[in-house]
Amino acid sequence: MHSYRIRTATAADLDEARGVMLDTVYRDFGTGYVPRWHADIIDPETFYVTPPRHTLLVAVDERDGTVAATAALDARGPAHPPNPRWLADRYPSGVTAQLRRVYVRPEHRRRGLARQLVDRLLDFAKADGGYRAVYLHTYPHSPGAMGLWRTLGKVVCDEREDVPGGGSGVAHFEIPMM
Repeated sequence: MHSYRIRTATAADLDEARGVMLDTVYRDFGTGYVPRWHADIIDPETFYVTPPRHTLLVAVDERDGTVAATAALDARGPAHPPNPRWLADRYPSGVTAQLRRVYVRPEHRRRGLARQLVDRLLDFAKADGGYRAVYLHTYPHSPGAMGLWRTLGKVVCDEREDVPGGGSGVAHFEIPMM
């Protein structure tokens, strides 16, 4: 039985966290690294560690000390473009906590890590006091993503159905802060 420690990422975790994130965009998304979408992966310290209202969490496998999963939160709402304008207006930067990079290595999946990480991110957002909404987007073909997010929140826009031409094919969710 695996045991994990979930904590705020330290400088010593960043290389392994970056590895989890890059592996995911190559393996699960099939996009590879795209600078305009993934700059935060290359520089997580600037995006998540340094800003006071942002955070990067890691789940560390206690057997060997490796990073098994990541999850981040920042105060940047969805941008238009590429997202629909009404979505950017509904979730403005500064008052929207956006969940990002909730990624679990395949060999550590189905152990509740993503949900535990998200619970911690929601606690962080509540403690901040300045967030009015929690938003995220996901690729529906990402393993386990739609099932997880549907248990935690509601779809506010599935571009495959709600945007002419299918948009970029992502699903947008709002997660209650509870």
